[in-house]
Amino acid sequence: MNHFTLPAIRFGIVAAGMAGFTILNAQQHRHPNVVLIITDDQGYGDFGFTGNPHVRTPVLDNFARESIRFSNFYVCPVSAPTRAALMTGRYSLRTGVRDTYNGGAMMAASEVTIAELLKSTGYATGHFGKWHLGDNYPMRPVDQGFDESVMHLGGGMGQPGDFTTWPRRDSSYFDPVLWHNGKQEKYVGYCTDIFTSAAMDFIEENHKRPFFCYLAYNAPHTPLQVPQKYYDLYRDTDPAKGFENDSRPFPKMNDKNREDARRVYAMVANLDENIGKLLEKLDELDIADNTVVIFMTDNGPQQIRYNAGMRGLKSSVYRGGVRVPFWIRYPKWGRSDLDIRSTAANIDVFPTIADICNADVPAGIKLDGISLLPLIKGEEKEAPERTLFFYWTRHSPELYNNIALLKGKDKLVGQTGYNAAVGDFQLFDVEKDPYEQNNMIKEFPEKAAALKDELEKMFYDLAGSHNMIERPVIHAGTEYENPVYLNRNDADGQWGIWEQEEVFGFWRMNITEGHYNLRFKFIKALPPRGKMMVETGGFISQFTNENENTDLIEMKNVYLPSLKCDFVPFYLTGGKKIFPLYVEIEKME
Repeated sequence: MNHFTLPAIRFGIVAAGMAGFTILNAQQHRHPNVVLIITDDQGYGDFGFTGNPHVRTPVLDNFARESIRFSNFYVCPVSAPTRAALMTGRYSLRTGVRDTYNGGAMMAASEVTIAELLKSTGYATGHFGKWHLGDNYPMRPVDQGFDESVMHLGGGMGQPGDFTTWPRRDSSYFDPVLWHNGKQEKYVGYCTDIFTSAAMDFIEENHKRPFFCYLAYNAPHTPLQVPQKYYDLYRDTDPAKGFENDSRPFPKMNDKNREDARRVYAMVANLDENIGKLLEKLDELDIADNTVVIFMTDNGPQQIRYNAGMRGLKSSVYRGGVRVPFWIRYPKWGRSDLDIRSTAANIDVFPTIADICNADVPAGIKLDGISLLPLIKGEEKEAPERTLFFYWTRHSPELYNNIALLKGKDKLVGQTGYNAAVGDFQLFDVEKDPYEQNNMIKEFPEKAAALKDELEKMFYDLAGSHNMIERPVIHAGTEYENPVYLNRNDADGQWGIWEQEEVFGFWRMNITEGHYNLRFKFIKALPPRGKMMVETGGFISQFTNENENTDLIEMKNVYLPSLKCDFVPFYLTGGKKIFPLYVEIEKME
């Protein structure tokens, strides 16, 4: 949440010498529309265009052929870090995002997002689908530059953090309660259809001015729920067949893997149909020629299936976890059906969009990404050589564990401990060995040692970032959000807080002085005569429950002074400390 008070500087490279490039009318096309589409857990292999003989993606296959394609495009191994880097042009650890839950998926409000940048340039901004960068003020989409937002909570629908859909389990993707501009609202239909419809409404309302539409689908993330008609397309498909003559590595699939793949492909077929509707809407409004459309995914597949031969899945720093499609279409460029092999990454999206849209980036922002526009225009043949950093471990980054550095064609991978020697690492040449099968660590120990030194420096630089030390906090008692709902996705404490009852958890909070009504919702009914305990900084408030068979405890008219503290609630009964599913904090005045 930023108001640009710093002197602004122009970001990017002035277009010059564009041989073969269509010269744009500077006034008419200075601020093109942007539609940024990202899907969730759709791997590189989940397209017909990338060689999958089973999945049906005619719209996206055709879109790829109409686009400029970055064939070596990288993201983070998991969702929230990818989205933080995408929104800011900075490595996720700089933004405070370090995990997918455990309180690690909250992006610092001081970060400047694509939406804030474009809004300052006169764009209408809309977000539809998954956010996963903080569900409370000041970290929600509506606090971070978006005029319009329809979203679910946490990392996914049907998860404990998204407490409005989680109780429905097997039907959580249908007729959900979502959050429209920060308020709960009931919707009818299948989630992918709902998010597409909301995005198209936003585009129609704003098509006579520049707009930025961020369409962040939650499919095909688990739970693998899909309308029956799409599943029927794959009911008799064997996703493991058809690769007998393929020389690339292919994973062994058991019956569950096969069924999961069928359901994923069904969800992808629905996605493909919905993206087709959105592209048709651009044609119908006669704005397709002046609209930049970007398609990408957030990480590799979660389940075992065809992944174009690459090693690793979601959460892995091997290419199967971090290499995804990145396709960008803008008819006014006059360039399409083109592959760019230069290495690019999610950190490049922010500066690229800024460059395309002639948006001034505030001075003083440390961007890790670069603008890809010179490559897109053909002004440069190759991107400058640089180093890309990858990591993911639960809760916080671990030195040398599931961590990697890519520099040119050389990739160093650590799957080891903090005191590991160079020989414990893996070294790959991703040009000669794109499937990462040949570890060259013994052949090039000096090269590996230099990369290890660089990896260590980047690790300590990023892990020591201001927003990793001063971690993002949720604000209560403000005019911007009241009541505040604290969900499990943003709760820190014991590792892996999910749907356990006896688990220690807390939320980092900044509380405005006042009287509050507190409501604590639990997963199961509580035994009577227990005590509801709330620790806030240096003191505790407690309440004895006399009700039987209740899963809701209310504490009314609780005075809280101005506090920056860990908000620690638990129900104390029979020596057990039971953590609530979610908490509602309502300021009375």
